[in-house]
Formats: sequence, structure tokens, C-alpha cells
Amino acid sequence: MLDALPLPHSFDSRIGTAVLRRAVVDDADAVIALLADDPISAARGDVASDEDRPVYARALVEILAEPSNDLLVVELDGAVVGTLQLTSIPGMSRRGARRLLVEAVRVHSGLRSSGIGSAVMRWVGEAAAPAVGASMVQLTSDAARTDAHRFYERLGYVGSHRGFKYNVPRA
Repeated sequence: MLDALPLPHSFDSRIGTAVLRRAVVDDADAVIALLADDPISAARGDVASDEDRPVYARALVEILAEPSNDLLVVELDGAVVGTLQLTSIPGMSRRGARRLLVEAVRVHSGLRSSGIGSAVMRWVGEAAAPAVGASMVQLTSDAARTDAHRFYERLGYVGSHRGFKYNVPRA
């Protein structure tokens, strides 16, 4: 886990005060549900099936055990309503710049446009990145997520690169 992150972090949204905090193992079901709540994730297999739960729980334990990774959740009125994963990456390019990679950003579908996502992403750039010594925040977004692209652009993110993925065949 990224020990330097200034957590927990309380913030106001249009629907109340929320808390951004580090995920714990007991949050696994809520995070799985947020992934399944997203049609693109669900189409990739994130369907919150009971038989997949051990795989997700193991992944959460691995993320939290890794010093360069963290999984965060947003809690509102006692319920987990958002999540994101952060990875701190040292690099050689840009004169040895460290990057903070943001992955799997999700806000419950019924709470989008509530200000939760904006507040979390502002915190990433204004608090999390400096805390880990990152000079850049980067993320990828599925090409089909046009609403998300507009969201990130409104927050000052620039679509400067084209990403590629390779699915490793299962043995």
C-alpha cells in the first residue's frame, strides 16, 4: 500500500459528505459490485459471480500488500459507492519522473454526476500525486467511454497518447 497517501480524506459532494479511504478485505464485495455495475466491465467478465469472489479477494490482498499499489474506496452514508486503484511508478523518461497511475475508477451508476468522481480525481492530482512524489498522473480509459473522456478532459487531463493492450493467452 502507498503509505504516504493522506487518508482518510473527507470531501463534500452534491449528495453529502463522503470519505475516501483505503480499502480493506471486507470491502471486496462492494468493489466487485461496482465493477459489475459498469456495462463495459461486465462485458469483460466482471459480473460479480460467487465463484469469482475468491479471485477478487486474493487480488485485493495482493494490491494492499504491494508497496507501490493501493485500492481506495469512497464511502457515503456507510456504503461503498466508489473505488479506484493507484500505482506509483518510478521511471527513467522525463528525467526520472515518477508517475501515479490511476486504474479502475468507478462510481455507482446511480450516483454519477454527484461530484464524487470529480472530488476524488482532484484529490489524486492535488494530494496523492505530491504525497508519493509523482510529477504526473496518468490513466487509460476504454475507447468506448466517451462520457468518461469528457469528464477527465474537464478536470484538465489531456488525451495525449494512444494505449494498447495485449491479452495473454491462458495456458
